[in-house]
Amino acid sequence: MNQDATEHDGGAGAGAGAARHRAVMADEVTAIPADRRPEPGPIAVLPEAGQQFVDAVEAAGGTVEPLSDRTRGVVWLSNKDAASFPAVLEAHPGIGWVQLPFAGVDAFADILAAENRPGLVWTSAKGAYAQPVAEHALVLSLALLRVLPKRLRARSWATEPEGRSLYGMDVVIVGAGGIALELMRLLEPFGARVTIVRRSEAAVPGAARTVTASRLREVLPSADLVVVAAALTGGTRRLFGPDEFAAMKDTAYLVNIARGGLVDTDALLEALRTGAIAGAGLDVTDPEPLPDGHPLWDEPGVIITPHQADTPEMTAPLLAERIRLNVRAFLDDGRFVGVVDPEAGY
Repeated sequence: MNQDATEHDGGAGAGAGAARHRAVMADEVTAIPADRRPEPGPIAVLPEAGQQFVDAVEAAGGTVEPLSDRTRGVVWLSNKDAASFPAVLEAHPGIGWVQLPFAGVDAFADILAAENRPGLVWTSAKGAYAQPVAEHALVLSLALLRVLPKRLRARSWATEPEGRSLYGMDVVIVGAGGIALELMRLLEPFGARVTIVRRSEAAVPGAARTVTASRLREVLPSADLVVVAAALTGGTRRLFGPDEFAAMKDTAYLVNIARGGLVDTDALLEALRTGAIAGAGLDVTDPEPLPDGHPLWDEPGVIITPHQADTPEMTAPLLAERIRLNVRAFLDDGRFVGVVDPEAGY
């Protein structure tokens, strides 16, 4: 989710019986032991209470009240106001559960580290928006392979045949969360051979192979397409730098739909200008927003979309469902979805 959470009705065409996005989770439920569960109580929806999310709280049996000493849970709907959130926790120590609005929680990294205490449960939207984001990753990948950046800029009829098929390609996906799982599903009809790069050594079902992040450079030389779908943490910042681009084939493409800080922008520019890689599809950049006049805008092999792999129209119903599930966990059985590990940063 790329903007503040706002109220939407689920989008045009979302009538009765229409197909709808669903959450895709690597680890769906975390059962919090009874002695570590937060104390149930009134829930504040902040910084502004969108009606759809208030309704989600109440549908699960929760009570929405203004922030006060009675508050025990908070649904926080904005990344832009992350800096104002520590004061909320400091002034209201009775808060035991916080629902964050996005899959990535890097904007709250300092808060998570400072407030990593027993009795406080953090949940995010990880996995909730996997389907629309994976769809966007596929769009960028196909557009790059079919040289659409060049075609869209053309002002005369091309005579030289160009373009490649995704069928049978070697695809490296960095990350093993919901986006990676959903993208693998979308890639199945293309017969792509998928390598997952993740922190853990545990194999990911459906992937041809799974390797740890320490072996990233080992798998890059064979990749035709590299999709970055990892969380941004202290350990993954600028995961892709000069050495990683040097390891890639000059016919390979990079797609980043995660966080701009995972990629060293200067190294990416150098790789594009020297032909070390064929091109890049970026829904996220560093810096972000990407300033007018930034040299990435002028790179002929680059597609840039303005951090809109998903939109509020797509994500609002998904966030409302995540809130509903976690309010039920907060009030009843402690089976939370999308629990954040403050130490890991996601």
